Amino acid sequence: MKELFTQFKLPILFGIIGMILAILFVSVGFFKTLLVLLLMIAGVVIGLYLEKTGMLENFTKNEKNS
Repeated sequence: MKELFTQFKLPILFGIIGMILAILFVSVGFFKTLLVLLLMIAGVVIGLYLEKTGMLENFTKNEKNS
């Protein structure tokens, strides 16, 4: 089973993502699903920016020192 997952990791991952998107489309509609995806992408971009610049680590260091 482990070999199967390692061989087909991306198809399994994107299959799960597709299933989640299909459930969102059916349950909340197209535009609300689109809004969720846009907000999720914005969160990822902000997280990557904070990780790259180290701003979050600097903020938490300053909080601990106070």
